[in-house]
Amino acid sequence: MRIIGVLISLIAVFAIVAVASLFLIPAERIARIVSDQVEARTGRTLSIGGDISASVYPVLGVTTGPIALGNAAWSDRGPLFEAQSAAIGIDPMALIRGEIRIQRIEADRPTILLETDADGRGNWTFGEGGAPASAPAGGDDGPASAPLAGLDLLQVTGASIRMLDNGAEVFALSNADLTLEWPDYLGPATIVATVRPAGRDVQVNATVPEFANLIAGGISPLAAVVASQGGTVRFDGRAGITPEAAGQVAVDLSDTAAFLTALGIPGADLPEGLGQRADVTAQMTYTADGRLTLRDLAAQLDGNALAGAVDVILAEKPRINAQLTAGALDLSPLSGGGAGGGDGGGTATQGWSTAALDASALNAFDGELSLRAEALDLGLVTFGPSRLYMNLGRARAVFELREVQGYGGTWTGQFVANNRDGLSVGGQMALGGVELNGLLTDLAGVERLSGRTDLSLSFLGVGQSIDAIMKSLSGDLSVKMGQGTISGIDLDQLMRSGGGAGGTTIFDSLGLTVDIASGVARNEDLLLTLPGLEARGEGAIDIGNRTLDYLFTPVSLAARGGRGLAIPVRIKGSWDDPSIRADLGEAIDLNLAEERERLEQEARERLNRELEERLGVTVEEGQSVENAIRETAREEVEREAAKELGVEPEEGQSVEDAVRDRIEDEIGEGLRNLLGR
Repeated sequence: MRIIGVLISLIAVFAIVAVASLFLIPAERIARIVSDQVEARTGRTLSIGGDISASVYPVLGVTTGPIALGNAAWSDRGPLFEAQSAAIGIDPMALIRGEIRIQRIEADRPTILLETDADGRGNWTFGEGGAPASAPAGGDDGPASAPLAGLDLLQVTGASIRMLDNGAEVFALSNADLTLEWPDYLGPATIVATVRPAGRDVQVNATVPEFANLIAGGISPLAAVVASQGGTVRFDGRAGITPEAAGQVAVDLSDTAAFLTALGIPGADLPEGLGQRADVTAQMTYTADGRLTLRDLAAQLDGNALAGAVDVILAEKPRINAQLTAGALDLSPLSGGGAGGGDGGGTATQGWSTAALDASALNAFDGELSLRAEALDLGLVTFGPSRLYMNLGRARAVFELREVQGYGGTWTGQFVANNRDGLSVGGQMALGGVELNGLLTDLAGVERLSGRTDLSLSFLGVGQSIDAIMKSLSGDLSVKMGQGTISGIDLDQLMRSGGGAGGTTIFDSLGLTVDIASGVARNEDLLLTLPGLEARGEGAIDIGNRTLDYLFTPVSLAARGGRGLAIPVRIKGSWDDPSIRADLGEAIDLNLAEERERLEQEARERLNRELEERLGVTVEEGQSVENAIRETAREEVEREAAKELGVEPEEGQSVEDAVRDRIEDEIGEGLRNLLGR
C-alpha cells in the first residue's frame, strides 16, 4: 500500500510541475512554437490571433482566438482551415523536459475548403512537390531540433466542408464531426468522421498505417468502412489523396435507396431485381485522372447474380463500359404491370397514358453494355439463353438482341430510343420458328392459337408521352405460319352445319401483312387456309385510340354447288369490349350477287310490263320505282339466304333478323371462345 501511495504522490508532483511549467511559459510563445511546427510539417502558415491564454481544462495547453491554416500557393479562395477558436493541448511530460510537443487540437464549428486546380492538384497536399517540409532549425523560441511528432488527437465538431474542382463546387457539407488519432508521426492514424450530406448520419472509420506518407502526397495502405442507414461499404487496399486507390471493395446494402439517400443521392428507388438489396464485391482501381475499374465483380442484386467487369471514366458526362454474365436473370418487375391508363394512371379503357415521359436518363452517361444470361424473365415474356448489347451515346440508346432464344425460336433485332431532339422510339425485330401459343399466352392471355411462325416488324414512334408515341406509330408487320390450330371454334363444322363453336380448327397456313401509319395498322390480305375452307380478313386497328374495325370472312369453297359460301363477321369498337356481328349486307354481296342481279332484273321487267300495260308508261332506269324493285329483290334474296342457312324466322320476325341472329350466335360464340372472353 505504501508503494501505491508513493506512486500517486509522484503523479501528483508531476502534474503540479507540468501545470506550473505551463504558466511559466508565455502563452504567445507556445502559440508561436505551435505555428512554427505546423509550418515545418506542412509548408503552410498557421495564423493564431485574438486572446491566447494558458488552460488546464479541458486540455492542458492554450486556448486561442481565430485560427487559420493557409491554402495552397495557387489558390486565392482563402484558408484551407479556419475556426473562431481552438484549444491546443501540450504533452506535459515533454513540457517537464523543457520541450513543447503538440498532443491535441480541438476546434468547434470550423470551415474547411478542399479544392483542386486545373492540373488536378489538391490543396490538401502539403509541402512543395508533395513532400513534407523539414523540421525547423533551432532558435530562441524552441529546441535546436524539433523532432517529427504525431498528434494524439485532432477533433473538430460541427464543421462546414466545401469541395471545389477547378472552381466548380462538387459538394458542400455542414455539421460534420471529425476525430484523428495519430500518436506516432511514422505510425498509423485512425480517423473517425460523421458527415450528414442529407441530414442522416454517415459514419466513416478508417485506419491509415502510413499517414505521414499519405498527407505528403504518397500512397498508404488503407482500411475504411462507410456505414449509414441501409448498409455499409468496405475498402481494403492502398490509397492516396490525389485521389487514387486500389483494393478490394465490398458493398452490403439491405436498403439501397436509404443508403444512397443518406449520401445525398436522391431518387434511387430501384426496381426489384436491380438492387433494392445489394451484395457486391470487386477488385477496384481508381486513378487520379478519374478512371474507375472493377474486376472480378460479383454482384447479388436482390435475387439476380451478376459477374464480370466494369470500366467507368468519371467526367462531366461519365462513360461506362461493362461486360456482364448472369444465370437466370429475373427482370419481371420492370414490366410494370401493363400499358397503364390515362392521366393519373387510370384503367386501360381510358387509353394510353398522357403523362410526360422523362427520358433524361439517356443523357446521363455514355457507354456500352454487353450481357449474357442463361435465362431472361422480362415479366410479359421469358427467354432462354440470351446475348444482349446496348450502346448509349449522345442521348441515343441502341439495344440489340443477339442470339436470343425464346418460345422455341430465335429472336434478332434492335430497339432504339433517341432523346437528342425530342423523344422517339423505333426498331426492327425478326422472329424465326417461334411457337405462338406460349408467346400469345404470355403477352395477351390468348391460349387458343398455336403453330410456329416467322415474323418481321419495324416501327417508329415520336412523342413525349406513351399516348403521343402510339398515335404517331408508323411501320410494317409480316406474319407467315405453316400448319397450326385454333381451339374454341371449328370453322369447317361451322360452315357445314352452323354449329362449330367449341371445336378445333386445324389450318394449313396463315399469313398477313400490315402497314402502320399515324398510329393506325391496316391489313387487307389476311389469309387462313384449310382443306375445303379459307378465311380472309381486312380492316384497321387504331392503335392510338385503341379501337378496331375488322372484317373476318370464313368461306366454304365447296358449298352451293362449288360456288362457295361466305359468312363475314364484323369486329368493331374498343379493344376492351368489341362488338362481334355478322355482316349480312356483306354476306349477300359475297354469296348471292348473281341471284340478286337476276331477281332485280326479273322484278324490273315484270313491273315495267305492268306499268306499261296499265298506265302506258315505261319505267326508265334511275326512276323512283327502283326503290320498290330493290326492296322486292332484297326480300327474295333474304329468303334465299335463309334457305341456304336453314333458318326459319319466328313469328313476327323478319327474315333478315332471323339470319343475322343465327350467324351472330354461332360466329360470336366461336370468336369469343377463340379470344378467351
